[in-house]
Amino acid sequence: MAPVTAGAADGGRGDRDDRTDRRGWRGWRAATREALYGPGGFYRRPEGPAGHFRTSVHASPLFAGAVARLLCRVDEALGRPAALDFVDMAAGRGELVTGVLAALPAGVAARVRARAVELAGRPAGLDHRIEWRDEPPERVTGLLFANEWLDNVPVDVAEVDPAGVPRLVLVRQDGTERLGDPVAGDGARWLERWWPLEGREGLRAEIGLPRDRAWAAAAGTLARGLAVAVDYAHAAGARPPFGTLTGFREGRETTPVPDGSCDITAHVALDACAAACPLPGARLLSQRDALRALGLTGGRPPLALASTDPAGYVRALAGASQAAELTAPGGLGDFGWLVQPVGIPDVLAG
Repeated sequence: MAPVTAGAADGGRGDRDDRTDRRGWRGWRAATREALYGPGGFYRRPEGPAGHFRTSVHASPLFAGAVARLLCRVDEALGRPAALDFVDMAAGRGELVTGVLAALPAGVAARVRARAVELAGRPAGLDHRIEWRDEPPERVTGLLFANEWLDNVPVDVAEVDPAGVPRLVLVRQDGTERLGDPVAGDGARWLERWWPLEGREGLRAEIGLPRDRAWAAAAGTLARGLAVAVDYAHAAGARPPFGTLTGFREGRETTPVPDGSCDITAHVALDACAAACPLPGARLLSQRDALRALGLTGGRPPLALASTDPAGYVRALAGASQAAELTAPGGLGDFGWLVQPVGIPDVLAG
């Protein structure tokens, strides 16, 4: 969960509705955008995302190591180009891109153009090799990696009224909600295709169209290589009946309040994002399966190592524990990975 520019977060479109009525009511999309990315917004704070929640990047350096191995596979598939791009979408404070550079073999690292895409300012002391920017570069040749970005692209929320009609949920800055107009236009068409709401009062959905557009714009920068989105996700046929909108503050889940005091997030319909950028070979898999394909299994080291190399056994045991957390069912292992190759084979296959 990390920010990027407001323009990219809205798919680079100019069709945003920021209207607020005289009593302070507006849609969740506009309210979230200002609460997270506006002046004084949550993601403008100096402590960064790690001050409020723990992602796979913060859980273990093994995650950055696995992404580095993925970048090496992309490099091989590309024929080892003279310049190899690594684009870290919504880079937070640069933790992932820094870890990937540190984990790469020297010969690969020497050819890497590391780009961190982030709304917040460049952190002090960041590796000079990392370019800090607020939009993804054009004509990427390499790996574009978006870890917990799309869940923070603001979306509107719909709720079924007593007559069975999906309506936009309006919210005030203090988190109070009421129902607004019926969902119409592109939003209604998106719901019909990707998250149809039965006519039962109280059912809710997040309208993921801005995320589809944001992902299509980001993945569309790839000339050759691989685009990957990693996020909390759900798929058609298993959408949560009351939505997933929630908040996080100081490591705890909380009621979402769009006043800048907490993160506001919702799970991602990654299947809809994949269809919005219809590249051949795109597929969805769990983080558990993706990391296992990259050699991260979480298996315990052999007990015999404890007698021959006690220190090595302790290190291996700690690594196994971290790998187990990254791949755990019911936890980080259930994250969705959307993998979209462009001009190369699927480097996670097999």
